[in-house]
Amino acid sequence: MSPQPKQTARSAALTLLNEVLGENRLMSELLGQGVLQGLDPADRARAQRLALETMRGLERADRLLQKHLRKNPPLSVRNVLRLATVELCQGGDAHGVVNEAVNLTAQDKRTQPMKGMVNAVLRKIAATGPEAWTHLRAPRLPKWLRDPLVMAYSGDVVAGFEQAHFNGAPLDLTAKSDAEAVAAATGGTLLPTGSVRLQQAGQVSALPGFDAGDWWVQDAAAALPAKVLNAQPGEIVLDMCAAPGGKTMQLAATGADVTAIDLSESRIARVAENLTRTGLQARLITGDALDHQGRYDAILLDAPCSATGTIRRHPDLPLAKDGSEFGALIDLQEQMIDHALTLLKPGGRLVFCTCSLLPDEGECQAEDALSRHPDLKIDRSRLDLPGVDPDWITEEGGLRLRPDYWAEQGGMDGFYMACLTT
Repeated sequence: MSPQPKQTARSAALTLLNEVLGENRLMSELLGQGVLQGLDPADRARAQRLALETMRGLERADRLLQKHLRKNPPLSVRNVLRLATVELCQGGDAHGVVNEAVNLTAQDKRTQPMKGMVNAVLRKIAATGPEAWTHLRAPRLPKWLRDPLVMAYSGDVVAGFEQAHFNGAPLDLTAKSDAEAVAAATGGTLLPTGSVRLQQAGQVSALPGFDAGDWWVQDAAAALPAKVLNAQPGEIVLDMCAAPGGKTMQLAATGADVTAIDLSESRIARVAENLTRTGLQARLITGDALDHQGRYDAILLDAPCSATGTIRRHPDLPLAKDGSEFGALIDLQEQMIDHALTLLKPGGRLVFCTCSLLPDEGECQAEDALSRHPDLKIDRSRLDLPGVDPDWITEEGGLRLRPDYWAEQGGMDGFYMACLTT
């Protein structure tokens, strides 16, 4: 029995592509199961980057490849070609890229006869692809997602989303206390809302202040719901869907008495790790938020959603999903809002938010909550925060964030949030 070929960054990236595009698996799930465990940290990071860049550029790669293919090869070979095409068009060394693509094709007996075709096609791509690549449009979202977004926003706005998705996302940090000091230490830029942005971050755990717990990774948009809630020292506060813990840490840093709940034991373990690193405290509960009981001054509900606002950093999402779970998620969000309201003390406040671009998971949920609960109001004054553009405030009084906002600085995640008061 011949030994298994040694795993490389490219072979690992190919595994990720095959799982996402062939088995509809999400990258986060695959990484959580240790798919890249056999690689050293540098190759692990490179494998992820190659896979993510290929998924971002999939439409462009397919357009270039179709000129050289009489018929579609099997998915695994198509993914070898896609991976190599994206790398070649982004300046990869032609000799190394083509050689390894041929070797990857030859490793499987079923695809071995196609190694000559892979070699010939990629040599043509190496010659003409990089120039042609620059003239192609930003890849479009799949129809199941694009159509409802165009209906909600417009074709031009959605094209802006797609450009932001294709550009990817810089790294944003939330400071435990002194954002200016974190920006100075890490070489980052202080954003108008108080987050610190790094365009080229490298290894996160090697950045100044990581070990000291001076900051945590959190997109600038995701940092705003806790700022809207504005927990005060001594207030009793609930983070209803806490993992991975960015918002829990923001709440704990205010001096509030924080309880954080999440359904997943492994995800709560991550929250615990982050709290330990940053020296912050919260009461952690693993369980179903719909079963939770208590009385709180303020609640942050970052509800389970389609996560369509996070495609800048998760380009696998529209490729692995098909929108079939939207209905169940919308029903769950409604149940969670109604349950959260039962946990509020009189005069308490609830910030409902989702990292979704779909109005059904944002604006519509807020409006429906108002119609179900006649005494409920939306407190617009909570959105009067540094860096928040008044144009982002919606008709019903929520905040709609989009990936094309701050385009020159690298965009932001799509998010919706509203502060509901009793």
